[in-house]
Amino acid sequence: MPDIHIKREHTLGLAQARELAFKWAQTAEAKLDMDCSYEEGKTSDVVSFKRSGVNGELRVTPDRFELDARLGFLLGAFKDRIVAEIEKNLDQLLSQDNPVQAFDQAVAQASAKKKKSGGRPA
Repeated sequence: MPDIHIKREHTLGLAQARELAFKWAQTAEAKLDMDCSYEEGKTSDVVSFKRSGVNGELRVTPDRFELDARLGFLLGAFKDRIVAEIEKNLDQLLSQDNPVQAFDQAVAQASAKKKKSGGRPA
C-alpha cells in the first residue's frame, strides 16, 4: 500500500498551527467526507483522518506539520498527483503572512467556484 509522508517546517507557533490544523480537519470532514478526530496535547497535536481509500495522521508541533497517509489500491494509482497537490497547497499556504486567513479565503474561493460550476469541480 503506497504511503505519503510530507513534512513542512513553519514559524507559526503551536497556537496558530493548531488553529490552521483544526480548520483543515473541519474542511476535510465537510468537503472530502473524512472522519477526523483532533487530539490536543501540551506540546503537539494529532489529527487522525480516514475515509474509504485513505487514512492517516497529521502531527502538529510549534514548528512543523507532518502528514502520514496510507492510500488504498485505487487512490494509490494517483499517489504522485495527490502528493504534488498537497505539497503545492501547503507550501503556498505557509508562504502567506497570515496562513489561517489565507486558508479561509482559499476555502471560500473553492466553494464559490464549485457553486458557479453547478457543483462540478472547476
